[in-house]
Amino acid sequence: MVRGQGTDGGGWLAAAGQHHKAPYAHEHEAARDLLGVIRSVRPTGLIGVSAQPGAFSEEVVRAMCELNARPLIFPLSNPTSQAECTAEQAFRWSGGRVLFASGSPFPPVTVDGREYVPGQGNNAYIFPGVGLGVVACGARHVTDDMFRVAARTLAGLVTAEDLGKGCLFPALDKIREVSVAIAVAVAKVRRALRAGSQC
Repeated sequence: MVRGQGTDGGGWLAAAGQHHKAPYAHEHEAARDLLGVIRSVRPTGLIGVSAQPGAFSEEVVRAMCELNARPLIFPLSNPTSQAECTAEQAFRWSGGRVLFASGSPFPPVTVDGREYVPGQGNNAYIFPGVGLGVVACGARHVTDDMFRVAARTLAGLVTAEDLGKGCLFPALDKIREVSVAIAVAVAKVRRALRAGSQC
């Protein structure tokens, strides 16, 4: 976790009343920039929510590839113009090695004759299915278990073909089938909860 004023091991999180983030903070040498943090912390992935285009520079992506065979690069900022890097940049700079998901859609990318299809790592896959499941089964509460089963169901719908194209999610044109599968899984959670107590 990096913030604009620098980094520390979590003291500023506790001071800000954000104790839930403290387990993710790391003690490390002071770093002036993201590249310095990467070299010090040696992360397996980067999640961008800064709306700072170019934050995941070529040097940053290449440094992640030096540390990891398949680094996670998730520029989640919206709109696309505010993403920390583009899908083309991430795939090209890594030679197609990154595991990539973005907050907004990017077109397919061809690197060295191979096509990669960027996935969207946002709520487009989960929320419709959870909502449908909750409404269909009449749940009065949306539980953490419902979101957990939704995530597991989504992961189970990713095919070898999707992964072969570098996409971590099912094709977006399958969103209806994905939503129905998630809705059924959510309803089963609600049924199990109801069998054990009031929900």
